[in-house]
Amino acid sequence: MMTGISRRGFGRSVSLVASGLATGTTLQGAPAIAQSAGFDANAMAARISSKLFADDGLARPAPESPVPSDLATGLDRTLVLGGGGEYYVAWYCGFFHGLYEQGVDLDVAEMVVGTSAGAYAGSTLASGHFKRLQSEFDFFGHFPGLFAKLAPLTSANLSQKRAQDINANVKDGSPASIIAIGHAALAADNRVNGSGVDRLAALLTGDSRTDWPVAKMYTTANDCYTGERLVIGQTAARKNGIPLAHAAAASSSLPGIIGPTLLGQRFCMDGGIARTWAHTDVVAGSKRALVITLTNGYEGALLSGIPHNIHTEMKELEATGTKGMLIIAGTPAGVSLLDPRQFEPAMRAGYERAKSEGPRIRDFWA
Repeated sequence: MMTGISRRGFGRSVSLVASGLATGTTLQGAPAIAQSAGFDANAMAARISSKLFADDGLARPAPESPVPSDLATGLDRTLVLGGGGEYYVAWYCGFFHGLYEQGVDLDVAEMVVGTSAGAYAGSTLASGHFKRLQSEFDFFGHFPGLFAKLAPLTSANLSQKRAQDINANVKDGSPASIIAIGHAALAADNRVNGSGVDRLAALLTGDSRTDWPVAKMYTTANDCYTGERLVIGQTAARKNGIPLAHAAAASSSLPGIIGPTLLGQRFCMDGGIARTWAHTDVVAGSKRALVITLTNGYEGALLSGIPHNIHTEMKELEATGTKGMLIIAGTPAGVSLLDPRQFEPAMRAGYERAKSEGPRIRDFWA
């Protein structure tokens, strides 16, 4: 999914630079300049990145303390959809279908923030393609092998395993941890899976990959190099030439599995590789926010070792004056979130869950 210079070509360039440093010469053959003892390469890189990318409008740091979001303040109903692999996309399909049967329409939300699986589900919901997505997953539930061929997942090579292991073993959501995961993601050889995800993103979102069709849809991702949290909406997407399908693909670019995906001039990884579990701060300040996540952030099937707690996040959201409603989907023990064979049971679980949650959502948004 990379454009321009390939990561393999980039790697050769980096090797040449490293070789030059190791021999005490630059690429031009001039003597290397010794750095002062206090030189901080990471700090220098951060300053340069901040300057060069200041105007792309993509970076949106998660606040340290609860504050209303300028994107959501004044809105009535907002919707936050968390991530959880292919399993969770299928769960959303069943859940939304069950709600529609009860006359509960989530599309009344004035703003939708989707991460990973939630980016796919939210974009189809917001752009009117949900019924098509539901039909696709119903079909793939009967023929999971066909879905697997669209985005083949192979046995991890060493570079992929390194990224996966780093992602699984970080102990906090600090910038240093996220950057470590991002750098490993950039260095992973995911060529087998990358093109499949590009095709799959276009299929699932129904997007032509030329535009951002709905203004109320926002997706999340993380800059692999700087660790910055990115929030992509219609204005920033059009400014940087980012189609909705590409943003959804970036939001689901799990390190060591697929991606990274280029958004504007930033290579990006999964929106779930962040300090926040569901990015609820983006809708802070709205009157009411319905938040749906796969787990509580610290139990069950997880796709990152970064510790989260959705209950703490909900308290911070409500501290801004937003009334929140949380639904935790949950997963059966031992389920792989990336296994197409789980589509049918996931859709069934979502459909059954809608029976109990439908009346609650109707009352919450009434």
